[in-house]
Amino acid sequence: MPKSCSAGRHFIFIAHPGHELCVHGWLETVRPRVFVLTDGSGRSGQSRIEATTNILRQAGAEPGSIYGRLTDAEIYQAILDHDFELFLEIAEEFAERLALDEAESVAGDAIEGFNPAHDVCRLIINAAVEIARCCYGRTIVNRDFLLVGPHDSYPPELRARATWLRLSDDAFQRKLKMARGFQELRSEIDAALDGDLQVLRQNAELGANLTLQYNSLGLEAYRVECLRPVLENLIDQDFANQLPFYETYGELRVAEGNYQSVIRYRKHILPIANALQDFVAQRSPLKLLATTTGN
Repeated sequence: MPKSCSAGRHFIFIAHPGHELCVHGWLETVRPRVFVLTDGSGRSGQSRIEATTNILRQAGAEPGSIYGRLTDAEIYQAILDHDFELFLEIAEEFAERLALDEAESVAGDAIEGFNPAHDVCRLIINAAVEIARCCYGRTIVNRDFLLVGPHDSYPPELRARATWLRLSDDAFQRKLKMARGFQELRSEIDAALDGDLQVLRQNAELGANLTLQYNSLGLEAYRVECLRPVLENLIDQDFANQLPFYETYGELRVAEGNYQSVIRYRKHILPIANALQDFVAQRSPLKLLATTTGN
C-alpha cells in the first residue's frame, strides 16, 4: 500500500458513504480525514456509514467530525423546507475544522446535477473553503471529482491543472475489491462497473432525453482518478438553462407516487447557494470592517 503524504493535512467531504470509492487510489495515497454529510440510508432507512468506516480503516484514512450527520430523508427535507440555517452551520463547522487542523487541501463531490445532496455538499465545501481563507487566513487547495461522469473526460486545456492518478494493477484490484464488497451499494456498483447507471436500468424511459454525461466505458474507466481544481464561485450556472437530472427523475417518481415533491434547481438549490454566498460575504473581514466603521 502506498505511504501517506502529509497525513492529516488533506480532507475529503462527500455527500454519501461510498463516494470515497471514486477516488480510492487517492484515498490510499493521501490518507485524508474523511467527512460524510449523510448516512446514506436512502428510502430504506438503513445506514451504510459502517461500510465506509471499514474502507477508511483499510486505506489508513480516518473519519472527520462530520460523519453521517444527517439521514437522507433529513437532508432532502431540509432542501425542500429552505432550512438554510442547517447548511450555514455545517459550512461554518467545516471551515473551523479546515482552519484549526491546518488543512492543505480538500476534495469532494462535484456538481453534476445527478443528485441534489451531492450538489449541496459541493456548495457547502466551497463556502467553507472561502470562510477558512478569508476569516482564518488559510491557504487551501479546493478540488472536486466526478461521481457519475468518467474521470478521463476533463477538458484537455484544463488537464494540466488537475491531479491525475492512473492506478497500478495492485491499486486497481484493491479498489475493485472494496467496491464489490460494499454490499449496500451492490446493484449501483455493478451497473457502474458495466458502464451503466442503476437508475437507467430501473427506469429505461429516463434515457430518452438524457443530457447527463456518465461513464459508459465500463470497468477500465475507473482505473483513472481525476481531482479537478474548483472554480472560485459559489453559485454554479450549469443548470440556468437546462433541467438537472434530479428534476427529471423526481418528476417521474412523483408521477409514480413514490415521492411527494420534486427538488428543483431554481426553487430549492439556487436559494441555498445564494444563502451560502451571503453568509460568506458576511463573514468576510472586509465586510465586518465596513459594518463596524459605518461605511
